[in-house]
Amino acid sequence: MRQGLQLKFSQQLNMTPQLQQAIKLLQLSTLDLEQEIIEQLYNNPLLETDEQEGVKDQIQQDIISGTDDVSFDNDDPEENYTQAQDSSEHVSGNTETTWETDNSDNLPIDSNWSEATSAATKPLSNDNDFNLDSVYQVTESLQDHLFWQLNLITLSDRDKAVSEAFIDAVNDNGFLSNDLQEITAHLKEQNKDDPLQDDELVAVLKRLQQFDPPGIFARDLKECLSIQLNQLSDETPYLQEAKLLVDDFLEDIASTELAKLVRKSKVDQVCLQQGLELIRTLNPRPGEKLAADNTEYIVPDVYIEKLQDRWEVRLNNSNIPRIKINQTYSDLVRRADDSAENQFLKKNLNEARWFIRSLESRNDTLTQVTMAIVDFQKGFLEHGPIAMKPLVLSEIAEQLDLHESTISRVTTKKYMATPQGIFELKYFFSSHVGTSDGGECSSTAVCAILKMLIEAERPCKPLSDNKLTSLLADQGIQVARRTVAKYRESMNIPSSSQRKRFMNKV
Repeated sequence: MRQGLQLKFSQQLNMTPQLQQAIKLLQLSTLDLEQEIIEQLYNNPLLETDEQEGVKDQIQQDIISGTDDVSFDNDDPEENYTQAQDSSEHVSGNTETTWETDNSDNLPIDSNWSEATSAATKPLSNDNDFNLDSVYQVTESLQDHLFWQLNLITLSDRDKAVSEAFIDAVNDNGFLSNDLQEITAHLKEQNKDDPLQDDELVAVLKRLQQFDPPGIFARDLKECLSIQLNQLSDETPYLQEAKLLVDDFLEDIASTELAKLVRKSKVDQVCLQQGLELIRTLNPRPGEKLAADNTEYIVPDVYIEKLQDRWEVRLNNSNIPRIKINQTYSDLVRRADDSAENQFLKKNLNEARWFIRSLESRNDTLTQVTMAIVDFQKGFLEHGPIAMKPLVLSEIAEQLDLHESTISRVTTKKYMATPQGIFELKYFFSSHVGTSDGGECSSTAVCAILKMLIEAERPCKPLSDNKLTSLLADQGIQVARRTVAKYRESMNIPSSSQRKRFMNKV
């Protein structure tokens, strides 16, 4: 084998840091973009917030809405902004306490500065006004709520230690998932001479099971429901039937075969149904209400509004800081200067310009993609999911002359506020099924039709998947039974046998 040199031409795509940053900004949501901008403001001295532009926009918005108290004689925003500043300075200069009034020289040496200035800085209050800033709410966890109740009862040190161990072992649903001996295993070292007995642990547990919420400290579902029933008044209607069902026929309660349950329990059908209704009022997860709630609220990235028979797209920039190039630092940059300070400023200046350009590109791309989706899904905006059209990424990409990966990044973690509700942009992309006339129907529309059919069914005779398939075929939608089952399960709708309610008498 001989060694030699040869030339070879090839093409490859190199991802520059600027391009990587642009792609990253493209797939960020509004909240993530806000954090990214704040981080850039801290790291890059050539970037600063454009507060003046925000004030100008607010003044112009007040002029349009007619809510501003300042009147202007012309339509020039620059002069209106200057006039508004002069007006605000004039008003602040006529206040009773101004910054020019300095009484620090007249204060005694041992005086307290905070006491001397508290009267001047204290805001005016009105007895009829309600200050929302003074309202504080502390979300209490389940364990905190149980410890608070534990401090209200009198227990020995030994029982209190066992109670604290039980409280620490309660899960978010309010159940004790482990055995009592396992929960109190760490207390054996402290009580070697007098070990904890099972009846002693059960006695403490029975005391704690009287805590709020009802059903807490249960070891299984049966005990949880029994605790709640025992705390009801003896005069509660059909209480004995409910206790009988929980104690002896808990596994049969979930069954829809009411006649079989009547024969096994030997209870009248009417009383049995009322007992079941009482059981349904109980909470199978009593600790869920006080469990830690980590709810994340969705902030829409775009708003869709109908103005004069046209759908308008508006980006949500209310939480995004306005940024611009710091002109003072920018003027210090010299082209021929090779010093470290000048190179530092030049590097950050280029990064700042590219970051602002990437933000503008992201907003333009998001606006174009959203407008294309809105133009395609006008039926959904007018009539809801039942009018959704089938749509894939390639159709939007071909229309906007973009790559499918770009459309995928733009629609990821982006939400649109519409008259129908808030939806992720990816929600408007769905597969299709065939129709009898050779057309196509969106899978989202099929799910909406299935939901309407199931909601309109008779409780005593629910529609099976085969019947739903035939009803869809009557509307010209050709789908298989397994497809109907898949769509039904995706909407968390149980099968017909589980939805059935037996209303016939035995």
